[in-house]
Amino acid sequence: MSTFVPASRVSRIKISPSTAAAARARELKAAGRDIVDLTVGEPDFDTPDAIKAAAHAAIDRGETKYTAVNGTPALRNAIIGDFQRRLGLTYADNEICVGGGAK
Repeated sequence: MSTFVPASRVSRIKISPSTAAAARARELKAAGRDIVDLTVGEPDFDTPDAIKAAAHAAIDRGETKYTAVNGTPALRNAIIGDFQRRLGLTYADNEICVGGGAK
């Protein structure tokens, strides 16, 4: 069997600036510095139990596939209701679009 040799372009892959900054923040925290890490949008607390339970329930229901690009109708309707209750704002379903975060 031959030895795997990656393409030379692999050597040009660099760590992303946000990942490098997050690593530096972890190093400083480990060294005892008081750091507020705003680098990668990852909370510094565990996921609340209610969210964990809801995620497990969704998996148990088979909700494990990609959803519509603009979000599920149930989620869009929940957002519409929330905006109405909390902010007094009224939106139609076609005015709400839910997108996943991306880098």
